[in-house]
Amino acid sequence: MAQETFAFSSSALRSLRLQRELLEQEDRRRALARPSAPRRVLPGTPRAPPSPPRRRQFCRDPAVHNALYAGDLPRVQNIFRDEASANLVLEMVSEELVWSPEQGLWVLSPRRQHTSALRIAAARGYEDCARHLLLRGAAVDAVVGGRAPLHDSAAAPHPNCARLLLAFGADPNVLSSDGSAPLHLCTAPHSLRCAELLLAHGAQVNLGTRDRQVTALHVAARHGLVAHVELYLHHGADPSQRTHQGETPLNAAAAAAERPEDAERFLLVAERLLAAGADPGAAGRKGHTPLHNACANGHPALARLLLRHGADAAVPNSAGDTPMDCALHAVLEYREQRPEEILALLLDHGALPARPKMLRLCCQHPPALEVMLNAYDRVPPTDGWVEAVPPELWEEHQEFYASAVRMAGRPRRLQHLARVAIRRHLGTRCHAAVPKLALPPPLRRYLQLPIEGLIS
Repeated sequence: MAQETFAFSSSALRSLRLQRELLEQEDRRRALARPSAPRRVLPGTPRAPPSPPRRRQFCRDPAVHNALYAGDLPRVQNIFRDEASANLVLEMVSEELVWSPEQGLWVLSPRRQHTSALRIAAARGYEDCARHLLLRGAAVDAVVGGRAPLHDSAAAPHPNCARLLLAFGADPNVLSSDGSAPLHLCTAPHSLRCAELLLAHGAQVNLGTRDRQVTALHVAARHGLVAHVELYLHHGADPSQRTHQGETPLNAAAAAAERPEDAERFLLVAERLLAAGADPGAAGRKGHTPLHNACANGHPALARLLLRHGADAAVPNSAGDTPMDCALHAVLEYREQRPEEILALLLDHGALPARPKMLRLCCQHPPALEVMLNAYDRVPPTDGWVEAVPPELWEEHQEFYASAVRMAGRPRRLQHLARVAIRRHLGTRCHAAVPKLALPPPLRRYLQLPIEGLIS
């Protein structure tokens, strides 16, 4: 396929040539003004003020930008011939809508963005263009427009350009204007090679972002990147390191596991973190533990994993909500993910039955409502949830809803009362002790709150 190219204007060459001549004149003037030998400075003599830094040269010619964005090596070689041109700041102006309080309406306002030629080449994987710029003196760690070239190659990701920049001495821990290192920008599965290169060249695996102290392990956990998590742990990443908000990588993974299609990836991440010593009960932002987040995201496998590692099923967060409260709020959204399993898990690990007014949250999913009603020794009054059941759902599950209404406020069967008493006695040991009881299998199953479709 032929490479896409753009017409290059002669005005761009004239503009760059003029800028280069001005820079050369300034260099000659400074050289003439500089003394040939250092003067002896007597004690107490005030020092001369330092010479002002060289002003950045800006280029706004679209033809120059287009040559870089297209990766047109011959034109890039023709334009960027020396250090001055290789370090030009490329300025682009775009129009964006902003609110004008004076006019009371949205108006178009110019928005200026700055970048460098090396940043553009690195972000698009144009290795030959990047090499030419580096050989012409492009500053490998220059932060222009908020980022250095290594940030762009890692974020893209383009391992070929990352390798080239590192070979030319790029700092693997260079910070962007927002305080992020290149390793923090490895957020896609195919950025693993970039992460490996950065670590091999001295990237600090536990380096936190400047303001929030987010580490690369937090980033990988939040994006469900199993291979990245394994890589960072192998290089000494600390699974207990917290952000300024108190989040651990395990908190980040549990909070991000929102989509059912991503459940398996985040489960694997959590397994790796827990195996490395992560605290399953670490309370992060707003006092949420990983179990709170797993329950709020309707993730029964993750909840089971956390509980197996000792997470507290009854701990409240800063707002006083328990994992059970979070699980009930998620029933409708995650009804296809069998939320009744999470409710039963929590009850098996010592969680108390929800307040009767919370039954309104699960009444439109009969299996979840059945689990909750069977956690009481007596069915609570139904006036808090009956009116929330849609007529068509009531008709579909009429036998179950009718049995729940019929048993409200009435004594349950002796068998059920015995079940409640045994489960209360076992408490947090219920999940482990019930399967070991010397009882017939049907009775052991009955103790585990099976779904029967009736309340009796």
